[in-house]
Amino acid sequence: MILITGATGFIGQHMVARLVAQGERPRCLVRDVDKAATILPADKVELVQGATTQPATLENAVRGIETIVHAAFMTADRKQSVGNHYEETNVGGTSNLILAAKAAGVKRIVEISGLGTKPDKPGSYMQGRYLSEKMLIESGLDWTIIRPSVLFGKGAPFIKGLVDLIQTAPVVPLIGGGKTQFQPIAVDDVVTVILKVLEDPARTNRKIFTIGGPEYYSFSQVFDVLLKATHKSRPKVYAPTPLVGIGAAVMEAILPKPPLTTAAMTLFSFNNTTDLDSVERDFGFKPQSFKASLETQGI
Repeated sequence: MILITGATGFIGQHMVARLVAQGERPRCLVRDVDKAATILPADKVELVQGATTQPATLENAVRGIETIVHAAFMTADRKQSVGNHYEETNVGGTSNLILAAKAAGVKRIVEISGLGTKPDKPGSYMQGRYLSEKMLIESGLDWTIIRPSVLFGKGAPFIKGLVDLIQTAPVVPLIGGGKTQFQPIAVDDVVTVILKVLEDPARTNRKIFTIGGPEYYSFSQVFDVLLKATHKSRPKVYAPTPLVGIGAAVMEAILPKPPLTTAAMTLFSFNNTTDLDSVERDFGFKPQSFKASLETQGI
């Protein structure tokens, strides 16, 4: 049986839908069962109340489970607050899950991470993802780590944030000149990769897979695609990274849901890319084109 953490999140919802379509009945770890029942197909999954940050709830969640798909992470677009920060969720949550999994005899954890994971300053988003991966690698369990570039698909947080900006702002700010490279990958393709990893544990065990779409886009080019898809025209304005960072910090301090966080700013400090043939080489299929998908399917 498969347990999915973060089942009501962006990747989690798509993962649940695909498993159900294949006739599986996954167990889903959710904070609020009643709310989750309005998001997930409650009659076709097993909903278990709990959270990776609540160790006492995990014993029941992992009982009888063979494999965990771990997608319960606090993403960089979310504001930190008391009791809800990167270290507690992304580091502490993974640690709790590993301990519970080992105690219950779980065989394997597949972790959904992200490109650019690296050691960083304590308490930071990048440091949290790095430590989460490190703990899993050193856990003694079988594991696979999947690191996708930025995701697209209906409701994708990164793309939605940019579209909201286009819809409301008079200009498009190009952080650092808009030169940072991204490799957008469809959430459906990420789920296909996860399923292929689950189907072939012998080949994918104890490996890290970095994946992205079939094209590179600068941040400026991402905006070009989105402007065309939304039928909007906005002037693009150079925005110095330090200045935007100050603005992000101010917005975090005064807004409950800031359009940009200081953690999200880290995504602009490196190129969020891998090999263009990463998916086709490692998993045997060609991922969807960001531009072509938006032209045919919309945002």
